[in-house]
Amino acid sequence: MKICIVSRIDFRESVETARSLGWMLVDAGHEVFYEDSVASELGYIGVSLSNPSFSADLIVVLGGDGSVLRVVRLLAHQIPIVGVNQGHVGFLTDLEREHMVDVLAELSLPLSIESRMRITIACDGKPFGSALNEAVIVTSCPSKILEFETFIDGRKSSGFRADGLIVGTPTGSTAYTMSAGGPIVDPLIEAFVLVPLAPFMMSSRPHLISSTREIEVRLMSNKPAELVLDGQMQYDLGEEISLVVQKSQEPALFLDVGRNFFEKVEKKLRFL
Repeated sequence: MKICIVSRIDFRESVETARSLGWMLVDAGHEVFYEDSVASELGYIGVSLSNPSFSADLIVVLGGDGSVLRVVRLLAHQIPIVGVNQGHVGFLTDLEREHMVDVLAELSLPLSIESRMRITIACDGKPFGSALNEAVIVTSCPSKILEFETFIDGRKSSGFRADGLIVGTPTGSTAYTMSAGGPIVDPLIEAFVLVPLAPFMMSSRPHLISSTREIEVRLMSNKPAELVLDGQMQYDLGEEISLVVQKSQEPALFLDVGRNFFEKVEKKLRFL
């Protein structure tokens, strides 16, 4: 198998773990190479995840959820990923460090893969990109609220005032969406999760909407707003704009290591 290793480079321990994991996987008969930034730290020649010609059977990400989200965002086309938890909670990382070699060394093709829905966002017809966890529309001015109107398949669904709005995925339901009062959703369900942030009226409640629908969010106020994708990419939206959210045609792909989602939720949330 061709395995690419990606690691955080701000901690030397993570880089050295990447090196030792690579040696172990080579000893197990796999072909191993490293993402550019990691390879540079190790003195190797690396590969660019955003290169359209990049290919691998599996990407191993050493880090936390942010590292996994970064890899998904950088990929020119989606490739199966497995995360090794070196962060805090790690909902997107299915392996612990002490188990990674035992699991990865024994892998063979074809891999068992789980698809995770992503969303795409466009503003007044201009594409902004995709998100695996969520798109957040939030005021640029602290203590100022925004006025929203939401449309589903072209028909007005609701109007409300709030600090912002999260449009999340089932995968992101255990991230910012959960902190804002949204439901925890089985990631095998494909749906949009809409959660107002600090709404002015208590009647503004979270919505779970089929991914087959198109969602339009209109900003009706003259206050500046920002769009944040997966907590990593930030864009100035300006005032009185329209955002269209749809299901991405290309889902994220994760190696299925046999961990039950609900057992993982119970275990990880217990320590928060």
